[in-house]
Amino acid sequence: MPDIDKAIAAQMSNIEARTGKSIDELKSLVRNSGLSKHGEMVTLLKTTLGMGHGDANLVAHLARKSDEPAVDGPSSTEEVLDGLYTGAKAALRPIHEKLLAKIRKFGDFDEAPKKTYVSYRRKKQFAMIGPATNTRVEVGLNMKGLPATDRLVQLPAGQMCSYRVKLTDVKDVDAELIAWIKTAYDSAE
Repeated sequence: MPDIDKAIAAQMSNIEARTGKSIDELKSLVRNSGLSKHGEMVTLLKTTLGMGHGDANLVAHLARKSDEPAVDGPSSTEEVLDGLYTGAKAALRPIHEKLLAKIRKFGDFDEAPKKTYVSYRRKKQFAMIGPATNTRVEVGLNMKGLPATDRLVQLPAGQMCSYRVKLTDVKDVDAELIAWIKTAYDSAE
């Protein structure tokens, strides 16, 4: 079980202990409330059960997800990349594929496809890669202590990544970039 799944399972167990209700009972409470907006569901759980925001947010997500029909997501990296790199962005796919080929040489990691990018993680996320525009792929990196450059842009605190690199061509996947990604990979252990 990946670490994120363990963390969610632990949070769900803690929610049940704090509320005295099972997750299924909490989901039923939300579904039977007649509320349809996520924020309203969170507020309901916070006010009626005194739940913290994070716990209420998770239960609201679980309740909404159980109302939706099951949808099979992409089953492979190829399918994920097919979804990200369509239309005008299709020409950017070789950049992502070259990055991924280099990253796979580092060792084991998990891939978590998102709506507009793919998150790469070990114990924590070390990189995010995806098409930012029709002409550019962005690599977000999580690491500390490297000096920012014109190419390695340091992001403000509170962002999903600490650094960003913009790529417009396969030749931008060079030794310098791979070294930065390796630093992020090593620090995510």
